[in-house]
Amino acid sequence: TTHYLFIVVVAVNSTLLTINAGDYIFYSDWAWTSFVVFSISQSTMLVVGAIYYMLFTGVPGTATYYATIMTIYTWVAKGAWFALGYPYYFVVTPVWIPSAMLLDLTYWATRRNKHAAIIIGGTLVGLSLPIFNMINLLLVRDPLEMAFKYPRPTLPPYMTPIEPQVGKFYNSPVALGSGAGAVLSVPIAALGAKLNTWTYR
Repeated sequence: TTHYLFIVVVAVNSTLLTINAGDYIFYSDWAWTSFVVFSISQSTMLVVGAIYYMLFTGVPGTATYYATIMTIYTWVAKGAWFALGYPYYFVVTPVWIPSAMLLDLTYWATRRNKHAAIIIGGTLVGLSLPIFNMINLLLVRDPLEMAFKYPRPTLPPYMTPIEPQVGKFYNSPVALGSGAGAVLSVPIAALGAKLNTWTYR
């Protein structure tokens, strides 16, 4: 029970960190225009916490539980914005759970092999999360119109939404996000495992 209470605390705090890191990561317009940054931050955030606590408990399923707590907490934040009069699609809730399930499946299928969870699981998270979230973002109706109609009050002037130059800087945000996420998730997962070893040696 104590183990899972730790997970709840860290999941809540990591969700807060994810939201406040740029103060725009869930903002529909910015989620579109900075999808690569979005993919890297979300996949690494998920992998660090999930690997750390999955190895801490040694129980397959911990990563999914961790992602579920983050999802619930983010939906609470989404509901808060909605209650303030903003539209339903103003805040985009990331899809963490399927990628976390892949991480748990890897840990279970490799008979709780730490290195396999880091290398294979981390890669699967980095590859899958951008794809799931692109599907999620495709469901947002008119993100640019929403950005101009409902400017977020906490945005400073230099972050005022502007119309993106689609395809000018990169051709495929899904490919870039998946590749970068997969490459970065593995060493960061290893860091999470190392922290676990140092903390509970």
